[in-house]
Amino acid sequence: MMPEKAFTNRFAGILLLVLSVIIFAGCTHAVSKESRDAVSAEVSVEDIFSNPESHKGKVIIIGGVIAGSANTKEGTYIEVVEKPLNQYGRLSNADTSRGRFIVHHAGYLDPLIYAKGRIITVAGEVRGRRSGTVDSAEYQYPLITSRELHLFKEERESPVRFGIGIGIGGSF
Repeated sequence: MMPEKAFTNRFAGILLLVLSVIIFAGCTHAVSKESRDAVSAEVSVEDIFSNPESHKGKVIIIGGVIAGSANTKEGTYIEVVEKPLNQYGRLSNADTSRGRFIVHHAGYLDPLIYAKGRIITVAGEVRGRRSGTVDSAEYQYPLITSRELHLFKEERESPVRFGIGIGIGGSF
């Protein structure tokens, strides 16, 4: 075999392996199989928002965007704007929300890490309602006790942009 062809075959094999790892990693679920197996399939996210009291003790997977977090002597409370999840426990592209919920985590979580704007998926047990306010309006939050938290990496906007285009005002 010619050295160039051996190099090409080896490079193609390595490239295929790297792409397979990337694709596989992108298809793994945000929470563990153990937590997914504990989920109460008969309870939907809509059910939790309409009547969390009737679903106390049920395990759900829910996610969204963090609106804020605070530490107390009981642990950390995270306020989340719910967003629909896809089959992998990641936010879908839907620009909808059923409302806000509160996650209670028994330990300390740094509020600079669990910060406003971060994306989170939670596997947890429904505990009922918690009263609070959004701005100055009264709000009834579903309260979830965390069983497992998955905080997604922050996506930073790249200062470098690529595009093709001509004309006034930008690119395609």
